[in-house]
Amino acid sequence: MSVHAQPTHHSVVIVGGGQAGLSLSYYLQQRSIDHLVIEKHSPMHAWRSQRWDAFSLVTPNWQCALPGWPYAGSDPHGFMKKSEIIDYLDGFRQHVNAPLLQGAAVQRVTPRGSNGFNVITSAGEVTADQVVVASGGYHQPIIPRMAERLSKDILQLHSEQYRSPAAMPEGTVLVVGCGQSGAQIAEDLHLAGRKVVLATGNAPRCARFYRGKDVVDWLADMGYYDMPVHEHPLREGVRDNTNHYVTGRDGGRDIDLRKFAAEGMALYGLLTGLEGETLQFDANLQENLDHADGVYNRINESIDKYIAKAGIDAPPGERYEPVWQPQGERRTLNLREAGITSVIWCIGFQPDFGWLDLPVFNGRGQPGHVRGVTAQAGLYFLGLPWLHTWGSGRFSGIARDALYLAEQIEARTGASEATADMEQAEVLLS
Repeated sequence: MSVHAQPTHHSVVIVGGGQAGLSLSYYLQQRSIDHLVIEKHSPMHAWRSQRWDAFSLVTPNWQCALPGWPYAGSDPHGFMKKSEIIDYLDGFRQHVNAPLLQGAAVQRVTPRGSNGFNVITSAGEVTADQVVVASGGYHQPIIPRMAERLSKDILQLHSEQYRSPAAMPEGTVLVVGCGQSGAQIAEDLHLAGRKVVLATGNAPRCARFYRGKDVVDWLADMGYYDMPVHEHPLREGVRDNTNHYVTGRDGGRDIDLRKFAAEGMALYGLLTGLEGETLQFDANLQENLDHADGVYNRINESIDKYIAKAGIDAPPGERYEPVWQPQGERRTLNLREAGITSVIWCIGFQPDFGWLDLPVFNGRGQPGHVRGVTAQAGLYFLGLPWLHTWGSGRFSGIARDALYLAEQIEARTGASEATADMEQAEVLLS
């Protein structure tokens, strides 16, 4: 499709052609609602460009439940690898066959009078009665300013740029951050025999399997994935939480940083600064490890209580006991002496909605909404973490959110058409 000099009009414009935008297109097509999906690159671009070679899902395949496209393979309790994920998503794209404008970056969205929006793109302008922002919340890689002071002969990557141990220069690799990406990338390097220094944070972790089942299966049985954000103990604060680190690699297993340390990985506390060639760390490695293990055990304890209350016959459980303890806190590390030749920053992303010229954001640049519906009539968000439930930003919950927004859009479309019909009738009768 192309955008002409004279703006074309659509009932709905969806910004973003990932799994969120295409999921909404699926439901809008069912309702015969005119719409256009605008994608800056190509559909599912991030899955091809921002995942390392050994990447696999951390949630079991049965949770891949995009609308009209459930997982249909032979291993529902396995974990798809990168190539399999891309195949699954390519199939979904073909299944939906959305009205798509790709290779066009949305540069500005502004109100259009008292009703509707102007959507300015690198390919021209369109107008819309309603706009859905489905571009996710992971836009700008976070790299601290101290990175500017590292020696130019040290390779620096963000986690989205990392591909494999073989692609890294010889020498020690410093991985900064131990959330899902940091822990898994550190493991990838460690398994390849690379010397790794890992700067930890307060990321939590969870077991892969417990008492005979995947922990995800237990939590699904317990109704955790159906809990809406307003019922979560942290309320909207849960959106700021770091994801638990675990892996689906090689059939799935725990990630235990203490085990890695016992095998030679060098663990430090939070990276806080750089003086010359010397890195500085908080003395909180013990605290970070204890926090992660505490969350791990508390999740298992909640499963124990559920099993006991429901009278389920399951294998006995056990409490995790540390397999390694740090012998004191190390506050500094000289880059040259440690042989560090590369750094991988695994400290996440921040949202960038600067192109959305509408008053719906808080002081941290995050959109205010209730289940994706904003205070700006006709403007919605989709695909954000904990938009409504844990699965909102994942393959498991996006269908529910997309269906809900399709219903809101349909209701507003119907109300607008009814108003237009009444205005036309008044004109004819005047």
